Amino acid sequence: MNMETQKLELYFEKEDYVALPDELKKEIKSNFLFSRKHGAWVSRAKFPNLWHAEAVAKKIGLVKGENVGETLTFEEQMERKAERAKTRAERYDDRSQRACDKGKSLQRPIEDMRGDVAFFTQPNINSSAGRAFSNRRNKMFAAWEKGFDEFKKSEYYAERAEAARHTAAGTKPTDKGFIDRRIKEAEKTIRAQKKNLESYCKMLKQMEAGKIYKRYNGEIITPEIVQEWIEKAELIIENAISKSVYYHKCLEEVGGIIFSKDNIKVGYIVEIRRWGNCKVIGTGKVYFTFEVMDVQDRCFLKAAYSEIDKIVSATVQVDPHPFKVGETYTVQVWSSTENRRIEKEYRVTKVTEEKVTIKSGTDRAITKKPRKFRDGEGYSWAIGVVDGIGGTIYKKDPEQCKECKIELNRIWI
Repeated sequence: MNMETQKLELYFEKEDYVALPDELKKEIKSNFLFSRKHGAWVSRAKFPNLWHAEAVAKKIGLVKGENVGETLTFEEQMERKAERAKTRAERYDDRSQRACDKGKSLQRPIEDMRGDVAFFTQPNINSSAGRAFSNRRNKMFAAWEKGFDEFKKSEYYAERAEAARHTAAGTKPTDKGFIDRRIKEAEKTIRAQKKNLESYCKMLKQMEAGKIYKRYNGEIITPEIVQEWIEKAELIIENAISKSVYYHKCLEEVGGIIFSKDNIKVGYIVEIRRWGNCKVIGTGKVYFTFEVMDVQDRCFLKAAYSEIDKIVSATVQVDPHPFKVGETYTVQVWSSTENRRIEKEYRVTKVTEEKVTIKSGTDRAITKKPRKFRDGEGYSWAIGVVDGIGGTIYKKDPEQCKECKIELNRIWI
């Protein structure tokens, strides 16, 4: 394994490769690419996705040698990626220019004959001089057609050069949301691999005590195999830590995450790069729920606070709920004496812009925040009184009901 590229490399003589069966050759070509620079077959996939490549190497009968090179940090990997992309762009620019020059040279003989009407209108004469002239003109026209192929090739290489320059420029991200997601992915990988390490170490101790582990196919798992798992998990953790450090630096360079639950409130209008102006309808510890404002149908989505570019309006805008003082609602609650669910009536005693207080008889008053949700016909409001079936109060949004009546009247007319 090359630790710098984190790819698997197969080394064997050409005669040995020629002697392999066609099926093995096909598997090698599907999982490896031959590198003249290294003189070896280099895996298409990188660590830790080398399972198929390792299986092919085992089929061939190659023995795993020592690892070569040193592991690069994620920052060094990104720098090398940018350098390779820049070099690739320069190489494609050179190829594009050469193809363009070749196309011009192929079409120059015809271009030089522009204005010579006799050259283009001269009929084919069946004589030695006439046939020579016709052959020369046909070759010039054939070269003219080849020139167009070269121009197409030039355009293709120019597009590849532009893509390479875009790759080189995009190696260092500036989108806070993208950076935050990469950091969370790296931290999730670290947590998962640490759990794997604990289980692997536990397996080794139990193997030393005489316990035998087997795969699904009955193959016995040896301590050497478990040790390989440990080494892979440690390398994955090392790569994930390096990746997390790199993206934390990128996050600091773009100003860090300045928004959280503390300064984002329900009702704020915020700007998200992907969705434009959005209205905050719910805030959590890690994510917030928002409504996209520039679309016809209401759409509720969830995102991290890092996705917010700026606060457009800090005025708290709360949708008015339809519950009124004096309204009564019946819900089903569990009765321990009757050992079943019974109906219980609640009356609305107090309402504010955000919350509703309900009370049943001499029981203690309950204050809840109604939640708005989309149902099959529009939008409704709900208040969760108790857990279980029938323990929630539902009420249709009155504005939605007005719209439905207007639409029905329009259809009837």
